[in-house]
Amino acid sequence: MGGVRTVLFNYLFARKHKGAFILRIEDTDQNRYVEGAEAYIFECLKWCGLNPDESAVVGGPFAPYRQSERKAIYREYAEKLVAQGHAYYAFDTPEELEQKRKDIPNFQYGHAHRGELRNSLSLSEHDVDQLLDAGTPHVIRIKMPEDETVSFTDMIRGEVAFDTNQVDDKVLLKADGMPTYHLAVVVDDFLMKITHAFRGEEWLPSAPVHLLLWKYLGWYDQMPQWAHLPLILKPDGHGKLSKRDGARLGFPVYAMNWTDPKTGELTPGFRELGFLPEAFDNLLAMLGWNDGTDQEIFTLEELIERFSMDRVSKAGAKFDFEKAKWYNAEWIKKLSAEDLKDRVKPVLQDKGLEVANDELLVKVISLVKDRCTLLPDFYTQSSYFFIQPQEYDLNAVKPKWNDAKTEFFQVLKDKYQNEANWERAALENTFKELTTEKGFKIGDVMLPFRIMLVGGKFGPHVFDIAELLGKEETLNRIDKALAAFTA
Repeated sequence: MGGVRTVLFNYLFARKHKGAFILRIEDTDQNRYVEGAEAYIFECLKWCGLNPDESAVVGGPFAPYRQSERKAIYREYAEKLVAQGHAYYAFDTPEELEQKRKDIPNFQYGHAHRGELRNSLSLSEHDVDQLLDAGTPHVIRIKMPEDETVSFTDMIRGEVAFDTNQVDDKVLLKADGMPTYHLAVVVDDFLMKITHAFRGEEWLPSAPVHLLLWKYLGWYDQMPQWAHLPLILKPDGHGKLSKRDGARLGFPVYAMNWTDPKTGELTPGFRELGFLPEAFDNLLAMLGWNDGTDQEIFTLEELIERFSMDRVSKAGAKFDFEKAKWYNAEWIKKLSAEDLKDRVKPVLQDKGLEVANDELLVKVISLVKDRCTLLPDFYTQSSYFFIQPQEYDLNAVKPKWNDAKTEFFQVLKDKYQNEANWERAALENTFKELTTEKGFKIGDVMLPFRIMLVGGKFGPHVFDIAELLGKEETLNRIDKALAAFTA
């Protein structure tokens, strides 16, 4: 969810300023490669309506857009940094580094300890050349300067400064020749002419490395403007929202269902729970941003028009699942029945209902949509339009049932049989006239009538239901229910 919100803010800003929205797949860490993850990302963004102008799928002037396919580009820049003295070769084995971490509390590979390790700063030039000629596995690390302060102006946070003594010598190029994120993002942002980049605030600690790379590579005046977005927090506000929190509290944190290809574990998503993409975009936009008014429901077009970075909060935004459902309910109300038709139909069909008449479906949706919070609610609220009730709420009827009520509905059935105008107003008028004639209060017979048609104490206006069901089906249901009520 946090990742999609980051994309959304990038998208809104790009569209607002008539720019290009670019999706780059940053897959340089092959140890973390997950089968199907890239396709999942594209499917999520397609569902949300956040379609990139340039990507690995649509192409663009700066292809390829997968960093793993740009591998050959990065070594040139890493070697350039070594030649300038801003980076160095490090030949330490994983075992040697692990031992250092055991021996030295809070060990950092940086100015305090780099002289004790096997790298081109501690070894002679001859030794380094020999190791390189022998093909000894090595990485290239940035050489962080001592006692310097580096800073930049964040579009959300303002001036942000870092002490270089607190930052270790990050790996720029790994032993397999792949760049780390630090090198790749700087090189690609420069080559692809990126002007703005928004990411989560967890990337702030990496900013000093990136700032220095822009400076050392001679591109500082072309560095993008950065914004580090606030975290999405747990509902209690204590800490970043995680997948485990969603599982514990009973709500999704992914846009769509995700099945782990290794374990088969299913992580539920908002789409499958019955959220509309319009509502999902809307609720994400409001997590950390507002336009300064009391308006809460925005179309994507309105978000583009109103969006500005100066209205993004520095503070984290607490996630409220009840509020998220409210957004969805409001969007169900906002959309027309025609707009909802193709989204509701699969929900009903998946439950085994035959929905062949689109005209009827649109009328049904119009009647019940204000009662629905999630798409599956349409089944609960409308299934009786397509299939007779299989059971009745007899506890609501039988304690007060008597022969007079049986006789009332038998007479009502005869009157409805002869009803020439099968419309709500006529049906209601006939019902109320008979109620008065037989000496009943309207509540005495209205609830049983509803339960006859629906099966329970829910649904829209009962005469709207009868009108849509039609004469034959309504009379049939009165007959069937009377048998159950008098049994």
